[in-house]
Amino acid sequence: MGGCFSKPKPVEVKVELSLLEKEKDVDGLSPNGKASPFADCRPNGALGHGSDDDSTPLPLYHKLLDYVEASVCHVKDLENGQMREVDLGSGRALLIKEHGEFSAMAHKCPHYGAPLVKGVLSKGHVRCPWHGACFNIATGDLEDFPGLDSLPTFQVRVEKDKVIIRANKQALQSQKRSKPMARCSAVINSSTGFSHVLIIGSGPAGLVCAETLRQEGFTDRIVMCTKDRHPPYDRPKLSKSLESTAEQLRLRSVDFLQDHDIELLVDKEAVAIDVKTRSVTFEDGLRMEYKKLFIATGSKPKPMVYNGKDVRNVFHLRTPEDANSIARLANNKNAVIVGTSYVGMEVAAALTDKAHSVSIIGIESVPFKKALGEKVGKAMMKLFEVNRVKFYMLNEVSEMIGQHGQLKEVVLKSGKVLRADVCVIGAGSIPATDFVKQSGIHMDSRGFITVNKMMQTNADGVFAGGDVVVFPFQPRNNKKVNIPHWQMAHVHGRVAALSMLGRPPDLKTVPYFWSAMFGKTIRYAGYGDGFDDVIIQGDLDELRFVAFYTRGEEVVAVASMNYDPIVSRVAEVLGSGKTIRKRDVEMLARLGLETFPG
Repeated sequence: MGGCFSKPKPVEVKVELSLLEKEKDVDGLSPNGKASPFADCRPNGALGHGSDDDSTPLPLYHKLLDYVEASVCHVKDLENGQMREVDLGSGRALLIKEHGEFSAMAHKCPHYGAPLVKGVLSKGHVRCPWHGACFNIATGDLEDFPGLDSLPTFQVRVEKDKVIIRANKQALQSQKRSKPMARCSAVINSSTGFSHVLIIGSGPAGLVCAETLRQEGFTDRIVMCTKDRHPPYDRPKLSKSLESTAEQLRLRSVDFLQDHDIELLVDKEAVAIDVKTRSVTFEDGLRMEYKKLFIATGSKPKPMVYNGKDVRNVFHLRTPEDANSIARLANNKNAVIVGTSYVGMEVAAALTDKAHSVSIIGIESVPFKKALGEKVGKAMMKLFEVNRVKFYMLNEVSEMIGQHGQLKEVVLKSGKVLRADVCVIGAGSIPATDFVKQSGIHMDSRGFITVNKMMQTNADGVFAGGDVVVFPFQPRNNKKVNIPHWQMAHVHGRVAALSMLGRPPDLKTVPYFWSAMFGKTIRYAGYGDGFDDVIIQGDLDELRFVAFYTRGEEVVAVASMNYDPIVSRVAEVLGSGKTIRKRDVEMLARLGLETFPG
């Protein structure tokens, strides 16, 4: 496994002035890359290897024997390290040239459908420009997250200076494939209270853990339990698409899980763990023993103190049903959002075209100040105000007042009274680990489970990952950190699975996060906690910018809007172990150079 699980040597690299030089797309080619340290990961690519063979496809592809073959370009049309999206008649593919060799694979990221030609080609893989997922160009395998699926690859040959691609038509249409998975060989009654691997939580950490085990040939029983009533779904979309159903958001169907012998138990909330007897007790009385346990229960809303907690139509956004209710109740009514978390702000943005009014209450002076800095926070605040959102900052809720049991007013500690028909509380979260407290599994003072780099806890056979853990983060000298990102939870699930199998990889990935509001997306890579300076390149007023976050003399994170694929480029540099120095970025900012068109 390459990508995020390889261990490079740390080196310092100087960022040259060409980093943000204007680049152009020509005939569908990815832009030409420029120099240092991004020279190894420019959008038109870098070192790597190609393949003339199909990667392992879905079995159905072989059965259909339904292929298309097309001449897509002249052999000299692509330079080394370039990518081009090409049309085969029955669909499109991504053609790549490295070291004089061609390779081809699906052209869309299976996560959200991003065009990979606009991504970053580096050292044998392509990184998605939107959310940072990485795919091996020889095999199509997913090497870094988010997402669950890999890409099909296609045969390429050169005849009389013409590049010819041969591809399965169904693979061209689907643009994704699942890795082959083992089946459970053990004969077990589904009512048996024992599982070789018991997973608590069906989010990305739990789901990736289960799928990785099967992909790696694990043939014993896997049971995944969740307090949710639905099969795994895309929770980050809840706050961006309030009217979506669980079916529309699902990550894997019940049939998919059954086909791969991953047993799913819904409406199962864990209440206690006994590490001595290796057992978990659930709220409904079920007791299940395990050989290996993976805790991935995620987070829960941070408690708030206010009067009127019995008033209805006050929500913590946790489920598709919550999201649907919020959208319905806010229609032509007054909505109040408490908290300036990403979830709260995304909900506010989603409601502006539905609600009569949208108000946001925040304890800070500026939204996102701690995460993105004051300048970026003010620019985002202005975007919301232009869209009719009113802010009540440096404030807190004192009381929720109802009429006939339903919310009518929100009273602030300042004395201000806001009309409200629906209220969404997005004031932060805490780890959902109450059931772990009496188990003897080590937790810190905030309730996070402490794990090592293999996602192991102090208890034998017990692993944990995702939002519930603090883990050693190599770029910060293995300081124990909590990174509650959707992408990071995927990584933890894979590391835990491989560790259970005795093949622990190096936890080497770059945290990647995104947030969408008013049709605009903030992309963020790195770990900026404790940053002491922000260097802005671009135009904040136009919301086309890159923000470099520094600690001392080192760039530790980057955020952007309308500057793709700069965040993925920086992720490649940071992921390779190279260092970007503050002085080089400052020089770039002073010159005011531009980079990729958004």
